Amino acid sequence: MAFISAIKKHGRLTGALMIREITTRFGREWGGFLWVIGEPLMFCVGVIILWDYIKPEYEHGIRVSGFVMTGYSCLTLIRHMIGANMTAIQANIGLLHHRQITILHVVFTRSLSEMTASTAAFGVVYIALLALGQVQLPYDWLLFWSGWFLMGWVALGLSLFMASLAIRFEFMERIVPIISYAMIPASGCFQMAAWIPARFRDAYLLIPLPHGVEMVRGAVFGEFVHVYYHPAYAFAWGAGLLMTALVLLTDAKDRVHIE
Repeated sequence: MAFISAIKKHGRLTGALMIREITTRFGREWGGFLWVIGEPLMFCVGVIILWDYIKPEYEHGIRVSGFVMTGYSCLTLIRHMIGANMTAIQANIGLLHHRQITILHVVFTRSLSEMTASTAAFGVVYIALLALGQVQLPYDWLLFWSGWFLMGWVALGLSLFMASLAIRFEFMERIVPIISYAMIPASGCFQMAAWIPARFRDAYLLIPLPHGVEMVRGAVFGEFVHVYYHPAYAFAWGAGLLMTALVLLTDAKDRVHIE
């Protein structure tokens, strides 16, 4: 009973913090959320228009619009998750005056709201491009959502790991943007594993990020692409990063100056 009571308590705290986070970030009129949707939609539409002039409609046997949509949506999830958690503690430092609220409540609430927003944005962009006849419905819904949430899981572990290091080492805040840009070619968002020469492919797949992207694209393009992914490997990476971050965050409150 004590365990169930604790779960209900943390659930109420998380729910209240979620409402506060959504209101603070997106505003009462939801203008911020419209931008979360508008950014990837404008990018995808812009690339599609540009591609129509300089390249054929299909590249490597797949439609460019679907490739850009899946890649940029996954990249947005990674970037936004890292950005959100890097500033989570500083943005909510006043909440740490309350004894019941911990740093873990703050970072997990920020992560959950970011995952929710990115998922909603991906859905709206997908529906918009579907209405324009640029993409088709996924061939495999289970693979599609498994890949998307696997991306979220790895992004959660990576973002919390970076945030926990930033609390301990000030220089991390300066190099995280550099790391984020360096991850773009390694994320798998703008290339597929099948396009990489076979002798380098195994080394490339040691990076955990491409596996979720490959799963999403395998679901969207079906038999038209050959995908390479190992979900258990990527999941283990996410779990390892998350557990390391949780250990590093245990004493984080003592390192944060609360005015």
